[in-house]
Amino acid sequence: MQSESPPEVWTSNTQTLLGGLSPCQPLNKVRGNYNKRIVMKGASLGGAFEWTLEGVKPNHKEAWKIMLHAGLDLSRRRLDVCLLGADGSRLQELQVPPDRDGLRWLALSIYDRHGEQPVQAAIESMTGARFVHDQLELAGWEVEIADAVKAKGLAPLACKTDRVDAWVLAELSRRDLVPAIWLPDPSQRAERERARWRLHLVKHRSALKNRIGSTLMTFGHPRAMSDLFGLRGRQLLEAIELPQPWRGDVAAAVELIDDLDRRIDECAAELQRLGADHPYVPLLLTLPGVAWVLAYTIAAEIGDIHRFGSATKLCGYTGLCPRVRQSGEHDERGPLAKNGPRYLRWALIEAARHAARTPYFRAKYERTCQRLGKRGTKIGAVEIARQLAQAIWHMLTRNQPFAPAGAPLPLVA
Repeated sequence: MQSESPPEVWTSNTQTLLGGLSPCQPLNKVRGNYNKRIVMKGASLGGAFEWTLEGVKPNHKEAWKIMLHAGLDLSRRRLDVCLLGADGSRLQELQVPPDRDGLRWLALSIYDRHGEQPVQAAIESMTGARFVHDQLELAGWEVEIADAVKAKGLAPLACKTDRVDAWVLAELSRRDLVPAIWLPDPSQRAERERARWRLHLVKHRSALKNRIGSTLMTFGHPRAMSDLFGLRGRQLLEAIELPQPWRGDVAAAVELIDDLDRRIDECAAELQRLGADHPYVPLLLTLPGVAWVLAYTIAAEIGDIHRFGSATKLCGYTGLCPRVRQSGEHDERGPLAKNGPRYLRWALIEAARHAARTPYFRAKYERTCQRLGKRGTKIGAVEIARQLAQAIWHMLTRNQPFAPAGAPLPLVA
């Protein structure tokens, strides 16, 4: 049966419009550099057809010759775009607002001007970069989010402007040198957000408690008990005489603390409920110093454990390793690298402080404290946190609970 050209007016979904098929282009005239599979979703709809671009797979022997490379420099109010050809020539430079409509217009304008050539883009990791990534991926682009520190190391600049930054990212994409970061899927992002929101509330509660303690010290009332917000502590706060407006501020802060306590307890209950079905959380609960909240946080921040080739790789991802500057016989160890998610570092340090009291780590922690004195408490906690990270890699890759060196492995029925 001979195929007919589609009518002048016909419908198409957003993926088709933005992914490389013109709504007015006959299907039999699509260029053959790509293996396209076009599926008709239905019969005629009032003289119109609806088509779906189900898959686009490049023919790698020819696609690199026509690939376009876009560098995206994101700021608060605009997105600077630099478009390069495969030979490095500048094809287009423009600015668009970094919202849904602006990104849709960007994809359509580049398609109208350059046709259906595939676009590979790079954008630095920052707030809002994931939104740009998701929208342009829906438009058929291939977008990588680059590590900002590594990108700067690959291409140090004497002159730094938004246009130059966009050109540098486009050039890194053209040379296949983008230091791309791992992107969690939507479900993993939701897990991270739940754990991070609870931690955000805890920080606000601590700030309010510290403010109340500072107010009492200001008016000559030193903290007389360790728990100022328990039953006896609340009675003491009500009995202390403070002038206005400090009296009202303390009362308001206590009310906010009560509300935050309720919300934090709700978050912890939700984490415990969801963690029961997580494949990693039951194993992490066998670690010394780890309970439901820390187990869920660690599992959410790690994501897929199989993306780390070794325990050393995971330990480096946590940012708990010191910076190393080595040349010849000179070997200098600096402060912690602190790369990777800071929430994962917090969870491991928090677990290490609790694990330092257990028989598995107490002896080593006490030796470190005696050897280094006052600095030993922090350094000892970091050492234990690194050991926990290495143990986590072995536990999750082998699907086994925590078994310290010398302890027998649990029998499997």
